[in-house]
Amino acid sequence: MPAALPSLLAWLAVLLLGRARPADACSCSPIHPQQAFCNADVVIRAKAVSAKEVDSGNDIYGNPIKRIQYEIKQIKMFKGPDQDIEFIYTAPSTAVCGRLLDTGGKKEYLIAGKSEGNGKMHITLCDLVSTWDSLTPTQKKSLNQRYQMGCECKISRCLSIPCFVSSSDECLWTDWAMEKNNVDGRQAKHYACIKRSDGSCAWYRGMAPPKQEFLDIEDP
Repeated sequence: MPAALPSLLAWLAVLLLGRARPADACSCSPIHPQQAFCNADVVIRAKAVSAKEVDSGNDIYGNPIKRIQYEIKQIKMFKGPDQDIEFIYTAPSTAVCGRLLDTGGKKEYLIAGKSEGNGKMHITLCDLVSTWDSLTPTQKKSLNQRYQMGCECKISRCLSIPCFVSSSDECLWTDWAMEKNNVDGRQAKHYACIKRSDGSCAWYRGMAPPKQEFLDIEDP
């Protein structure tokens, strides 16, 4: 074998590795529904009526970026702009954080995501998207005002018992530790972390709106 051949092969390997694209992947950290609400620009109740693949520019390699465009029928807006949302965009597969919606027009969703302006929003696999029928009565009530009352609070996920709050404006989310890594447990379904008049935050459970002083707190 010529002496220069190993060097040439090594150079070609480096070149190919440099041009290689990272594998597509999507991972999301569990968050409480209230956190998803507070982090979102837009939160709506809606149906998806149609879907099609559209181009959305090019990536750094010059390849076209594909997205799914859902035409939706907005039923109610809980958070967002004055204009109704008409289209929702997402990546074409769950491998790249796309969120798939049923387009039969019968299934209603709670959808939280980022605004793109002009009646458009974008969602990913990490955003809050749930069928409306799967929500508890408390979750539905909390969308109107209660979640918003706690957007200045911090919800911290407790990974193992014991765990402790680090500040008075913090609520410990213990579903993960208490219910065998279940992120859809009792606190997620029935509690909201609400800021009280003294600036502290605490979990609140109940169908009725909390009183201003928020004194009678039910601990989870």
